[in-house]
Amino acid sequence: MGMPWHAWLAVVALCIALPGCTLSRPDYLAPDIAVGESAFVRAVEAHTLSGLIEGNRAEVLLNGDEIFPAMLAAIRGARTTITFANFSWEDGAVAREMVQALAARCRAGVGVNILVDAIGSSAMPKALGRTLAASGCHFARYKPVRPLTIKRVNHRNHRRVLVVDGRIGFTGGTGIGEKWTGDGRGAGHWRQTDVRVEGPIVRALQAAFVEDWREATTLLLGGDAYFPVLERRGDLAIQSVKSSPASGATEAYLLFLLAIESARTSIKITNPYFVPDARMARALAEAARRGVDVTLITAGAVSGTQNQIVRKASQAHFGRVLEAGVKIHEYGPAMLHAKTMVVDDQWVSIGSANLDNASFALNNELNVTFLDRRLARRLSEIFANDLQSTTPVTLEEWRRHVFRHLLYLPLIPLRDQL
Repeated sequence: MGMPWHAWLAVVALCIALPGCTLSRPDYLAPDIAVGESAFVRAVEAHTLSGLIEGNRAEVLLNGDEIFPAMLAAIRGARTTITFANFSWEDGAVAREMVQALAARCRAGVGVNILVDAIGSSAMPKALGRTLAASGCHFARYKPVRPLTIKRVNHRNHRRVLVVDGRIGFTGGTGIGEKWTGDGRGAGHWRQTDVRVEGPIVRALQAAFVEDWREATTLLLGGDAYFPVLERRGDLAIQSVKSSPASGATEAYLLFLLAIESARTSIKITNPYFVPDARMARALAEAARRGVDVTLITAGAVSGTQNQIVRKASQAHFGRVLEAGVKIHEYGPAMLHAKTMVVDDQWVSIGSANLDNASFALNNELNVTFLDRRLARRLSEIFANDLQSTTPVTLEEWRRHVFRHLLYLPLIPLRDQL
């Protein structure tokens, strides 16, 4: 049965309205290559300006129950330096514990540099910043917004980077606050996946931090304390992909586009915000049509006006990919905030980038990727476990409610502020 006339009207209205809410981008034509081929590795390296770095080990960390203890242990063991950038630092027990741990290392003579985004961390109590500064830590806010710098609201530092002694690195999407604690299954908490790395790749994570620190403070960090000689720590090859408006902000976009276009068997995406442009949506639809098993887990019905706005913006984009055979599931127990992708059971991405215009055009982002079947198997197991706590979205259901999405069209431009 075809869609009723009012549903078609809604789709037409969406098609007219949505392009005006996103920044224009070329209709890129991707090469005919497959994930796992050396040609894929070289193409991604060329288009993201970063290559695979050998000799590392990595540990996937799930939710606050694993992430915060690992971070705090690394911080408390620091001997020379700590660099820590985060988009969202709030209040609460874990935020205060993190500040106390950092302040203790400052008093012990460790060089500590902490950068929070001025917008994303607006809920961070000023008292916490004063505690850090009084302990000798270097604390800065990334691009505070003032009347004469209002345009800065759309250029945020969305990266999460923690580097200890230049040798241990963490990245992903976790913020510092109570909602990131727990096991990712409770109401009021967030489901998150991060990664801890050791080896030569840590230098690339440090480079991402010093880039943002330089922009925020004009201070250039260097020397062995920040960039020591790094020995091999394992057999993993890892790629660190920075994306920033300063460089055109295409790296994260092209990373995902090339991976999707190069998929041959499966794509497993976990991402809270599914607001792709037409080219990215077409890549997913074409992958499904050529027989790739494409499955997306995205945020479900969570509390809070902000998240509901983004959820409705995401739902407005479901129709095209559902029609092509993409399977979409909405996560139920908590707010989904993990940002991972597994392609063909061998390529993995973990990081901060969402599938939306803010990540692809406006914000500083950082993702690490792995071409490794063991790590892909681990992420696939996590994906399968998360699927058990989701509700599938059907094309028929989407068509029944498509008209309702029109009510959120005036608010969709706000998605780039979330």
